[in-house]
Amino acid sequence: MKTNNASGVGNAINRVESHLKVTGLATYASEFKVDKKVYGQGINSTIAKGEIIGINTSKAEKLKGVLKIITYKNAEKLKGFDKERPVLATDSIAPVLQSNKVHYYGEYVGFVVAETFEQAQYAASLVKFKYKEDDSAHFILEQNKEKAYKPSEESDHQRGNLKKGFSEADAIIEQTYNTPIEHQHPMELHATIANWNNGKVLVYASQQIVDDAVIAISGTFLIPKKDVRVVAKYVGGGFGSKLNVERHLIMAVMASKMVGRPVQATVTRSQMFTNTGLRQSNIQVVKLGAKKSGQLTALSHEILSYTSTTQEFQEPCGSMSKMMYNVANATVSERLVPMNLQQPFSMRAPGEATGSFALECAIDELAWKLKMDPLAFRIENDTQEDLSKERPFSSRLLVECLTIGADEFGWKKRNQAPRTNKKGNWLIGYGVSAAAREAPFNETHAKILLDMEGDTVTATLQMDATDIGTGSYTILAQTVSECLNISLNQVVVELGDSDYPITPGSGGSWGAASYCNGAKSACDNAIRTLKKNRNIAKDEDITLAELLKMNQLTSFESEGLAKPDSEFEKHSVFSFGANFTEVWVDKDTGMYKIKRMVNVGSAGKILNPKTAYGQVIGGLTMGAGMVIAEQTRIEPNFGNFITRSFADYHVPVNLDMANVDVIFLPEEDKVANKMGIKGIGELGITSVAASIANAIFNATGKRIRDLPITPEKLLMAEVEDGVKH
Repeated sequence: MKTNNASGVGNAINRVESHLKVTGLATYASEFKVDKKVYGQGINSTIAKGEIIGINTSKAEKLKGVLKIITYKNAEKLKGFDKERPVLATDSIAPVLQSNKVHYYGEYVGFVVAETFEQAQYAASLVKFKYKEDDSAHFILEQNKEKAYKPSEESDHQRGNLKKGFSEADAIIEQTYNTPIEHQHPMELHATIANWNNGKVLVYASQQIVDDAVIAISGTFLIPKKDVRVVAKYVGGGFGSKLNVERHLIMAVMASKMVGRPVQATVTRSQMFTNTGLRQSNIQVVKLGAKKSGQLTALSHEILSYTSTTQEFQEPCGSMSKMMYNVANATVSERLVPMNLQQPFSMRAPGEATGSFALECAIDELAWKLKMDPLAFRIENDTQEDLSKERPFSSRLLVECLTIGADEFGWKKRNQAPRTNKKGNWLIGYGVSAAAREAPFNETHAKILLDMEGDTVTATLQMDATDIGTGSYTILAQTVSECLNISLNQVVVELGDSDYPITPGSGGSWGAASYCNGAKSACDNAIRTLKKNRNIAKDEDITLAELLKMNQLTSFESEGLAKPDSEFEKHSVFSFGANFTEVWVDKDTGMYKIKRMVNVGSAGKILNPKTAYGQVIGGLTMGAGMVIAEQTRIEPNFGNFITRSFADYHVPVNLDMANVDVIFLPEEDKVANKMGIKGIGELGITSVAASIANAIFNATGKRIRDLPITPEKLLMAEVEDGVKH
């Protein structure tokens, strides 16, 4: 019997596609070679609300190379919304240029098509719009609270008796936490090349979910789904901004139909602030009550967010508050204000990233009021049941994350009293936070193709899954290698094409578990069928090449399907984690440095520690960005974003980041799925901001409840009552 050098899951191998990426051979959306391709450039409105009452295209039309100028006057008729402010989903239609109405500053009002990119850009600058402006536009959340509405029945959660719970408390805190608008800015710009040919559409696009993009395009243009093909071989990051189809893609398809040639549309970095998604601002009021022993008696979390005036999105900021702690009496309510701003949608860990800042800071505040160690306070209120759903967790190792992290971090050496640990001009502080993120597992189809040449079998896996930089190609190659017991270099992984079997795509931390279980199913079916055909026992150890020979085959294909079972439905399936941070704050300038971070995660079976580590480092960096600098500022008179580039929208760089330790607990959650995998991508950012904010309080005695925490805010803030200084 031959022994194959399989590189199965769990090994920290390098990315199988790394050579393609570093040599520029990996093909991203705008890099496909397409004959007779032309270029399109979107034009943005310069008012926040009103009507277009005049369009002058004369100068642009005279330019060499200009093929078409599309506005609401000549645009193709698209499917419109069938009700006011429908819920935005990943497969929603995306009508554009359908009327003269303007709903927010920067909305697309035109699209210029020309032979070259430069011609299209210059021509777009020459198209002039005349508006009738409506001065009733509103875009400041704090000033429009009275317009809030309840988006759905699920927006309210209630259990127990909140009034009774607070009456039993020995200590109560109630605070408001604010998070600003933030933008996703993946390295790859949003881009597409669309070709409408005899009623069939081929789109090369930077999309996280291929099948939902097909549904959105077919639904918008009212054409059969079978006539739409979407290709996304490589996606240069998304963070949620590429989950749904944005309007530049629809305009490119429309333009291709109108000019009879393939059209490329690339959204500029500046336009990505107004046209490709964001995380909305939130105002969160958290009230907690607990007994002297540390037992929580009541929890209230009220969230006010905004949505656009045309579609609805509710970020579930209360999701962690519903399930995290053992508190019998709890309410969570979420309200939305429609505003004349770009439509918000999911950004990495939507709900948990922002909600955990409020919850985990409030927990820290109550622990301090009780004079308890915040680590012990969290452990005191641990639960093995999701009280919001009245289901047990499939597994929950939160206490282990906290205690192991504390040991690694050296938590016991911490001075609990704020503002007491000093070194020269530096005030030193230590913070902790707990994290949880739902670990979805979604229906996934896969196909495996086996080809034998000599004694060597090559296995090709096909699925419409996407790799958004997280390592999908690599972990899938490892899965196939392990399941078929062949070496990694005998595995080919083909992703990102709607012609392949359907998967849920990348997003929401469901990709790895769904993809790999789908791939395993296809591989297992192949082995099972080949053995069954030759009456070979299921447990007999035999190589794939020998199996094919015994079946007198040189090629074979098999499909697989993985989906949640009844045990999954009976449980609450989450990943858990803990964050520890050390900060040094200059007491005179308010400047601070993140010196150390320790992150511990229990996220099921870690498929590849190297790619998982990269995911967590990215999450920690984004979490640090929430605290250090990230915020999109609104010009209060006109409603446009005044942070429109990386010169003014700041994100962390290497020098901002600390020494980081990442620890994965050994775990396989077989209730979650057969391979025991949970998501980790979004767990990495969850509660990081709270950990840093809590460390800053421990250092300075100052609570900053508005993100980002700038030196200016620290200098202006007073120390909390009870802090000695």
